[in-house]
Amino acid sequence: MSMKTVLAYSGGLDTSVILKWLIEQGREVIAYVADVGQDEDLEKVRAKAIQTGASKVYVEDLKEEFVTDFIFPAFKGNAMYEGRYLLGTALARPLIAKRQIEIAAMEQAPWVAHGATGKGNDQVRFELSYYALNPKIKVMSPWKTPEFLSRFQGRSDLLAYASAHGIEVQATSAKPYSEDDNLLHISHEAGILEDPGKPAADDVYSRTTAPEKAPDRPTRIVMTFKDGVPVRVENLEDGTEKVRPLELFQYLNRLGEENGIGRMDMVENRFVGIKSRGIYETPGGTILHVAHRDIESIAMDREVMRLRDMLSAKLSELVYYGFWFSPEMDFLMAAIDKSQEVIDGRVWLKLYKGTVYATARESSSSLYDQELSSMDIEGGFNQMDSAGFIKINAIRLMAHNAIMRRKHKSWGIQE
Repeated sequence: MSMKTVLAYSGGLDTSVILKWLIEQGREVIAYVADVGQDEDLEKVRAKAIQTGASKVYVEDLKEEFVTDFIFPAFKGNAMYEGRYLLGTALARPLIAKRQIEIAAMEQAPWVAHGATGKGNDQVRFELSYYALNPKIKVMSPWKTPEFLSRFQGRSDLLAYASAHGIEVQATSAKPYSEDDNLLHISHEAGILEDPGKPAADDVYSRTTAPEKAPDRPTRIVMTFKDGVPVRVENLEDGTEKVRPLELFQYLNRLGEENGIGRMDMVENRFVGIKSRGIYETPGGTILHVAHRDIESIAMDREVMRLRDMLSAKLSELVYYGFWFSPEMDFLMAAIDKSQEVIDGRVWLKLYKGTVYATARESSSSLYDQELSSMDIEGGFNQMDSAGFIKINAIRLMAHNAIMRRKHKSWGIQE
């Protein structure tokens, strides 16, 4: 059987060592670099892969697809893992895996490989996606193989191997922790950040301005939605407008970065059962999340919203765990899409020193009736009807408490 292998390659220490090690094992290795918006010179990454021994290198621009097919659909469902994490890394992984499987098919490569460790979430996200998209694919995960683990006990072994084989490694003493950068966020974890009781130094944050150093004047924008998806953003301060999905999201990122928006420091539960500390910067995503929730407040039915919110928690879990290409995800996304059919309108937002909040909203499918909700206008709602409404809802409360009074006479409540 052919040992041709397509490796998800970043150019960092781990995947550079893995590339060379796989070649030592007798494999032809094709390096695949996914451009999902990371701040990196990808042509240098390409050259490094060739220099390290890759037989071919693919550098794939996936930014537009990332926005339209992964970020926007997830944000339609208000996906937020454990109530705080906007899933920046998790959303990129199925896209990266999808293109890797496509390249493996084009190259007639029976194998794919990745550099994720056996302790984290990414190994699961990559491999579940691989198998879902091609059940016959063979996966090489070096950090879970005895041969690799016996050769490389830790970072010092990786560095020594890289030095011995002339693999260029960027100095890491300035950043003794791990980062993942893409269009949606940048994450910082591990290394010196592993102690959750120690605040991160200011210089850990590399994408967003510190809120206290953000401009003293707020930035006001208006975002337009169609079927729950942003289709236009306008800066009310300078008139800038963006309508194309990628440009729109990149502009939200820029505004969020300038105004110190989207920082998060949290301890989360990994799928494998380990707690980990993650520090995230998600500027544009935070603005979009706030805006989307606000337009829903005026255009979404109450009971639909309650059901959708229950689905959002499950959606977030599926994305985080790596089940993007699953029947349950298909089911959930169909329900989410249905809930968004009338989520149209505009939201006015103020961005200021690390905060983003809505100041107004309007929708052609608004369910808000100003007269009906007014405290000053009768508006067709007979307030006397509320007496019966309250008594009906009190029936079960009265019955329950009557039982509890009999059981616990020590309450001292008179019948």
